[in-house]
Amino acid sequence: MTTVSTRSTSTAAAALLRRWWLLGRVRDVPGTTRLLLLTQLAFNVGFYLVLPFLALHLSGDLMLAGWAVGLVLGVRAFSQQGLFALGGVLADRYGTRPVVLSGCVLRVAGFVLLAMAGDLWSVLAGAVLTGLAAALFSPAVEAALAEQGTGLERLGTISRAELFALFAVCGEVGAVAGPLLGALLLRVDFTAVCLAAAGVFVLIGLALARWLPYAPPRHEGEPLLAGWGEVLGNRVFWLFALCYSGYQFSYHQLYLALPVELGRAGDRQWALGWLFAMASVLIVLCQLPLADWARNRLGSGRALPLGFALLSSAFAVVAFDVLADPGWWPLAPAVAMVALLTLGQMLAVATAQDLVPRLAGERRLGVYFGFLSSVGGVAVLLGGTAVGRLLDDAGGPGGHAALPWLVLAAVPAVGGLALRFLMRRVNAWLPCPPSR
Repeated sequence: MTTVSTRSTSTAAAALLRRWWLLGRVRDVPGTTRLLLLTQLAFNVGFYLVLPFLALHLSGDLMLAGWAVGLVLGVRAFSQQGLFALGGVLADRYGTRPVVLSGCVLRVAGFVLLAMAGDLWSVLAGAVLTGLAAALFSPAVEAALAEQGTGLERLGTISRAELFALFAVCGEVGAVAGPLLGALLLRVDFTAVCLAAAGVFVLIGLALARWLPYAPPRHEGEPLLAGWGEVLGNRVFWLFALCYSGYQFSYHQLYLALPVELGRAGDRQWALGWLFAMASVLIVLCQLPLADWARNRLGSGRALPLGFALLSSAFAVVAFDVLADPGWWPLAPAVAMVALLTLGQMLAVATAQDLVPRLAGERRLGVYFGFLSSVGGVAVLLGGTAVGRLLDDAGGPGGHAALPWLVLAAVPAVGGLALRFLMRRVNAWLPCPPSR
């Protein structure tokens, strides 16, 4: 009896480990789905080579003021997320393959321009190109993955929420390597970092041109802007997108506010790459079990507000440290900020990405995913410039230095409360996702 019980426990533990094991889960899915997952991994290697160090380059090498740094980062985010709606329309109209390949070409051009940029206007042009590139390929990949996930969920292979969690994990495996490689190349100069990232996207484009199959678009032949009226008329989706934009605004502060906090900690910008790597390792280790817990135990009505509460607490920790006596370890607030933001992201993003197709009625997924990110891009553009001005005073002593951190904490707190009430309405009329 004891032997049988022990074997049952071991079998259950092995099954659970395999369920959360990255390589095992990637092997479970078909070839096209696997290619989309590995593409996200490669995208993040190239992306995180540059972005974590962009604010340091702008303020240190180019000597731009805080508002200008916030403007550049906000414009980059808006040209990416703010134009996702355009990328979603193109993906629905022309299909995944041509849109993704066009995005790779633009990303290469943007990184080359950033490598050569010596003033604000050329930096802005490079930022726009790099952002527009992601606006093309990201909604196309997400919409294709959502469609793949729907079929795989019906077959019992993997749920759509778990597939998006696996998508996040694959991206973070690339994001582990990106900042560390960028930190090494930064010892040469920022130009080397940008050119290396451009080279990565050249290789990605060549690989996709060779192996990404062409799939007929679901809305081929329709007018380019067909479906916008359907999306714009979905009021529940727009309320959700407005609340969810608090996540995109908050997570963007890893690139804007985190370097400021490291400066306040005693000029410890050297830790930036390691903190991004820490966030990536947390996602690799915890994303799949957290997504499973959120789906099967919490439900979207509790997982989203809890994720936003963690986002808010990330900035509240820094505000408390500013107001109180400094702790024993100057990097503690920055480490706590990154850890809490990452945990909040893991709970919120996979849940939201599974919810969007349900809000869309499983139609026009490219446009819906595009508009979701576009609303967040507007929030990042407007909020990033304003917070950038506040962060100019965040490095000094006194109560006024805590103000930007309190403002940052308030944004996701309000968004989380609004989502709590909205999700009660959403879950009342949406069909429940199939259980596994």
